[in-house]
Amino acid sequence: MEMAKPLYKPGMDNRPAGKYREVGPRGGAVSNPRTVTIGRGDRLPPTQEPGRRWARS
Repeated sequence: MEMAKPLYKPGMDNRPAGKYREVGPRGGAVSNPRTVTIGRGDRLPPTQEPGRRWARS
């Protein structure tokens, strides 16, 4: 059984630096997902729609 990746809410800070992909509320794929790269100590930006989350790529 595969472990689910942790999901992060928009605006959370102090997440590990790296690439994050926009996903649905429970981690499912969304159409036209946004991908961002954050540095150490940066906040995760807002998602395109309310209720979506960020998952580390």
